[in-house]
Amino acid sequence: MFKNSCKDKILDDVFTIECKDVILREFRLEDLEELYALTLQNEITDILPDWKATKEQRREWLINMHIKGNREFLKNIPSIGEQWLTLGIILKETNEFIGWCCTGSCDELPKPDREIGYAISKYHRNKGYTTQAVKSLIEYLFENTNVEILNAIALTNNGPSNQVLRKCGYIYMDNIIIGDREFYHYKIAKNQQESMK
Repeated sequence: MFKNSCKDKILDDVFTIECKDVILREFRLEDLEELYALTLQNEITDILPDWKATKEQRREWLINMHIKGNREFLKNIPSIGEQWLTLGIILKETNEFIGWCCTGSCDELPKPDREIGYAISKYHRNKGYTTQAVKSLIEYLFENTNVEILNAIALTNNGPSNQVLRKCGYIYMDNIIIGDREFYHYKIAKNQQESMK
């Protein structure tokens, strides 16, 4: 079920993970317009309200949080600690920036608290792109870092996101309340992922 379907590489000093139909790629400043447009979609911000921002805020976060954070993460492999990695989901066919997939520490989760999160454009849902991205990031983390367990959360009413996590081999653990919203909490372990290959 879990094929080695991705290759990671650094092209022109830009980190990428290649999947079947999409490429996971480090954020670049040139992504600002497409990233900002995605964060205006209600289908994304209703689920991820923390991603709402003005274009100027988004630019500031892109430079000082995402791009800088990605460099720190990549520099520290295999011991990534609390570092975040945020990658754009790029459609191979058109080179369009259609979403993002990220990993980092989530204070609201029990230790070890590294999680994977993601979002995809309303125009590119139900095509398997998010599942490819999440599976590939899981594979990358387990093969190249000291991560042994990955968490994920999805709102209890977000059927598509819960389906992505189950397709990627995550196992439901429990319900968790963060703020005033209820999430399903999932985990996948390195030894579990290795047995799925």
